Amino acid sequence: MTKKLSLAEKLRSGQPVITAWSLLPAPILPELLARAGYPAVTLDLQHGMHDFNEARDMLAAIALGGAHRIVRVPLDDNASAARLADVGAECVIAPMINSAKEASAFARALKYPPVGDRSYGPFRASVLSGLSNEDYLERANTEILSLAMVESREALDALDDILAVPELDGIFVGPSDLSISMSNGEAVDPNGEETARSCAMIAEKATQAGKISGIFCLGAEKVKEAVDQGYKLITHGIDAALLDSAAKAALGEVEAFVGSVEGDRATY
Repeated sequence: MTKKLSLAEKLRSGQPVITAWSLLPAPILPELLARAGYPAVTLDLQHGMHDFNEARDMLAAIALGGAHRIVRVPLDDNASAARLADVGAECVIAPMINSAKEASAFARALKYPPVGDRSYGPFRASVLSGLSNEDYLERANTEILSLAMVESREALDALDDILAVPELDGIFVGPSDLSISMSNGEAVDPNGEETARSCAMIAEKATQAGKISGIFCLGAEKVKEAVDQGYKLITHGIDAALLDSAAKAALGEVEAFVGSVEGDRATY
């Protein structure tokens, strides 16, 4: 039987991995995304609607569907980062990391001594990973990934220092927030030329530093651009947007036969 590669092994080998993005707190949804063929699913606990208990169950559902398990934690919440790793996250993304000090504190929360400060209790994580507790402990410091989000001018200014943090596995770019910061709050322009130039520079520096780089993409053409720039973990497809577009497409298929199918409804 061919050994299944871990997420860390895939990303470090240079193989791009596409992840779906989950905002909706229903375990069946990430399982369906996994069964549809997504290699990974990311649960967004910063801007999504999940709480810890829902995320715990959704990580198990993602594993059941056969995909890799990623979470983005709320702002300044290293405790949740460690706890979500304990219940099965293979990769944790932390938002708004603006300094090497912040990056180190976050990464150390996911690493066991002597690399970090994580406390031992991965009983659910080891089950979902198909490992004994002993094997999980042996592999966790290399296979449970910490990605610090670069999404501000401050983070760009500190990028070299962030990438030099030895216990940090990589970075993840948030183009929307980055564009807001670079424009001094005047515009959201994740697909703009200035944002693209910054993203290309970030990927190049991450590669030079031997770190994993990830990015949130809005559109298939941006996925191609990200791959060309050297990004390895790439978001494409948000559950709420996928459901919305599929519902509209399904209705559109029958409008020719029954006329407009848009009913009266209140909009808030």
